[in-house]
Amino acid sequence: MIANQEPDSRWMNLALDHAKRGVGMTSPNPPVGAVLVSQGKIIGQGYHRKAGQPHAEIEAIKDAQTFNPKLLPGATLFVTLEPCCTQGRTGPCTEAIKACGIKRVVWSAQDPNPSHLGRAQEILSSAGISVTTGVLEADCRELIRPFAKWVTTKMPYVIAKVGQSLDGRITRPLGEGQWLTSEAARAHALRLRSRVDAIIVGAATVRQDNPKLTLRDGAVADKEQPLRVILSRSGDLPETSHVFTDDHQSRTRVFRNLEFPEVLLELGRHGVLNVLVEGGSDVLGQAFRHRCVDEVHWYIAPLLCGAGLISLGGLPMAESVSLDHVKIMPIGDNVCISGHTVYAKTLVQS
Repeated sequence: MIANQEPDSRWMNLALDHAKRGVGMTSPNPPVGAVLVSQGKIIGQGYHRKAGQPHAEIEAIKDAQTFNPKLLPGATLFVTLEPCCTQGRTGPCTEAIKACGIKRVVWSAQDPNPSHLGRAQEILSSAGISVTTGVLEADCRELIRPFAKWVTTKMPYVIAKVGQSLDGRITRPLGEGQWLTSEAARAHALRLRSRVDAIIVGAATVRQDNPKLTLRDGAVADKEQPLRVILSRSGDLPETSHVFTDDHQSRTRVFRNLEFPEVLLELGRHGVLNVLVEGGSDVLGQAFRHRCVDEVHWYIAPLLCGAGLISLGGLPMAESVSLDHVKIMPIGDNVCISGHTVYAKTLVQS
């Protein structure tokens, strides 16, 4: 059954707020939130915190059992994603739902995992539990975009971050310093690292900028340092670089002579759901040429360089890329343009 009742949306909004707390923390699982309601009041709530730990539904049930277990039978569960129905690191949530007497389950979107897709509705309905789906579905699908891509293609979701001048340069003329964008814009961009499992840069970026590629200020508590992935042809990298000598050196990986999609597949095999491409020019160009980028955050400074590296290097792209779900955010005198990529159909030569 598909519902459009306003009360359902109210409770699901709360479940989505909980789910957002797990963004960047749950790989290779999706972020999910849940709220239990009885007699028009919340009796339990929770979210999935980390792979291997209880799912959102179980967190909400445990919360309700602590609050008042007598209210659980007959309650309604609101969860942002179709409950799982198979044994993994944790037990199937459908069985836990049946066991505690919940009489109605409402979820936003079906689980894109082929092992779960659509099965929960059949299992719960057969047990006499009312099921409603599609409440705030678009909001949930937005939240699980990285998981949906990974679980269906085995390739991570790719976010490209670029800081450039008005004339499309990502480096300044020699002797002018390293930064183009403002300190506020750089601080805003740094927060993207808390969403991802890996940060990708090219060898030239390591040689020239010696970046740390760490979470630093504003990091989410308990967030593991993302893998620092270096793409190189020669493998000739300074051994004294931060990424090889700091406290997170075990989180650094070097890939030699691999095309960008090959790198993604290798990372995907190790449970990496999403990556942030921070440069340089050739790596960004390769990611777009292979149609691998799913989301962009483009920071533009009020500066004309006249020289330096262009944003997208290497061979020309075979097609244009537009954005939807576009957001334009002024950050002081800088601007951030973000959105989801939409690749044009490649023209077929007759």
